[in-house]
Amino acid sequence: MSNTPQPVVTASTFLTLHYRLSTASGQDIVSTFDENPATLQVGSGQLAPFLETCLIGLREGAHLSFDLTSEEAFGPRNPDLLQRVSLSTLQENSDPDHTYEVGDLVDFAAPGGGQFAGVLLEMGEQDALFDFNHPLAGQALKFEVRIIGVL
Repeated sequence: MSNTPQPVVTASTFLTLHYRLSTASGQDIVSTFDENPATLQVGSGQLAPFLETCLIGLREGAHLSFDLTSEEAFGPRNPDLLQRVSLSTLQENSDPDHTYEVGDLVDFAAPGGGQFAGVLLEMGEQDALFDFNHPLAGQALKFEVRIIGVL
């Protein structure tokens, strides 16, 4: 029997794993358990930083679940991120023939060349109300992980 310690996940490790992110009630948001495992590098942005934090220090073969509060996950909902956008701004950011429905996720150009998205909550005659919170903000989440290999 070997005394070689099992590899441990660090802040820059390559690893292969199965993971599941679900709501606190158990509804899957994303899961690899019924398909091929994921291979990624910790610290490269492939997983949200709060999920990577859960992985640090885990040994190869570990199978754990983490209950995350909304503050530990995507943060609380921010009422300041409910914003009215003029219809002219909306039209400048979209295909002229596109019609929007309540519930649509709409991408906007951000200053500096990036993009951000908001969910359309209501359409008025002069403007539209968007929610720019992350869709999972304000929700407690479960994160289940099984570390298959640490490279």
